[in-house]
Amino acid sequence: MKKILFVASEGVPFIKTGGLADVVGSLPKYFDKEKYDVRVMLPYYECIPARYKEQAEYLTNFYMDYMWQDRYVGLFKIEHEGIPFYFVDNEWYFSGAKPYTDQYFDLEKFAFYSKAVLSALPVLDFKPDVVHCHDWQTGLIPVHLKDKFRANPFYRDIKSVMTIHNLKFQGVWSVDVIQRISELSDYYFTPDKLESYSNGNMLKGGIVYADKVTTVSNTYAQEVKMPFYGEGLDGLMRARSHDLWGILNGIDYEEYDPAADPFIYQNYDARTFRKEKGKNKTGLQRELGMEVNPKKFMIGIVSRLTDQKGLDLVQAVMDQICTEDLQFVILGTGDEKYENMFRHYDWKYHDSVSANIYYSETMSHKVYAACDAFLMPSLFEPCGLSQIISLRYGTVPIVRETGGLKDTVEPYNEYDSTGTGFSFANYNAHEMLGSIMYAKNTYYNKKREWNKIIDRGMAKDFSWTSSAQKYEELYSVL
Repeated sequence: MKKILFVASEGVPFIKTGGLADVVGSLPKYFDKEKYDVRVMLPYYECIPARYKEQAEYLTNFYMDYMWQDRYVGLFKIEHEGIPFYFVDNEWYFSGAKPYTDQYFDLEKFAFYSKAVLSALPVLDFKPDVVHCHDWQTGLIPVHLKDKFRANPFYRDIKSVMTIHNLKFQGVWSVDVIQRISELSDYYFTPDKLESYSNGNMLKGGIVYADKVTTVSNTYAQEVKMPFYGEGLDGLMRARSHDLWGILNGIDYEEYDPAADPFIYQNYDARTFRKEKGKNKTGLQRELGMEVNPKKFMIGIVSRLTDQKGLDLVQAVMDQICTEDLQFVILGTGDEKYENMFRHYDWKYHDSVSANIYYSETMSHKVYAACDAFLMPSLFEPCGLSQIISLRYGTVPIVRETGGLKDTVEPYNEYDSTGTGFSFANYNAHEMLGSIMYAKNTYYNKKREWNKIIDRGMAKDFSWTSSAQKYEELYSVL
């Protein structure tokens, strides 16, 4: 029995701000239970919903020397869907209405958390074979395992894996600050270790010291070795390329199942979508006050409204999109300029544009089910889950060929009738617009072909089961 501990700053259903939480909360239950004992550790945030805190079992507490003080570390446990979730409690670090607050404080918070996680293991009497770390918040754990914890025989043969969900976020501050909060010696602050362009870098520490490094798609694993995508660490990613794995994220096929989804207007599956899927469109049109027309081509976006998501491309051609024979539904929050842009077009073309500048899990399911196509023109996309959810719901993705988008969406080829979506290669607004027009024309003029694209998309398997098998392969070589 191999013991695995997932360590992250968030995980569903307890706390979520992005795709990281979906991975950490969903993936563990898909491992072979006879061969793997997988557990998860998270911070015990004050903002975890009360209904979960009521389930939490207090285990114990201890005091840990951190930054020349004795700091309280409380340990709680919740069993969720057969997986033990441990929580590290400290009111000073984990209070507040949100999991992430001020960046400077967050650095110290997660430096404390990284040390507390390792210190808690003997107290919990759980010795993992592999500590699987996620993103910069846990970047110090592989370093600590090779440093101050190495002297203790309990930790000596524990291996570490570092998964990068988005290389853009690295946990960077001045060397003196990172050195102080990490409690590491001068030895670690050189360009081949935690120093990066004269700053300290917590994610870099994790990448340098982990036994294996993974990213969340094959294409992104190749892209991060290039300067454009490497966020200043492309040289390090090339240096570690023999230990770098690209393992595609999946989605929870029970949570995202159009045949049983309680949030959508009309359930359907791969057999019945031709007859039933359109009822979701008319339901959403009515709810949003748009023109009710089941035949109208509807495009959806469910996204953080940021430059990374390619919304500057949308902005450049939004007037042309709005004058086409289609409807456009947007759900999400983000940069003010994009929020206001979509609000403006909603005001100007309300029958055909609906800007929903908030986030709602229920509404996201309705958009995935109602739309004919789903737009994701990202500048870069380590994996992306929205296009996978779209395929599951028979909603045809229109994507830029980067990262996980390239790995999951096969471009439509009208000559040999293959493909599961539409894609474009260059980061160019008119190339994106061309793909939208191509999709729209296929929808209106080649409906049988369009339905075959949906058939192929819904037949794809991007469940966590296949991802878990790849991670099992990875753990077996450690």
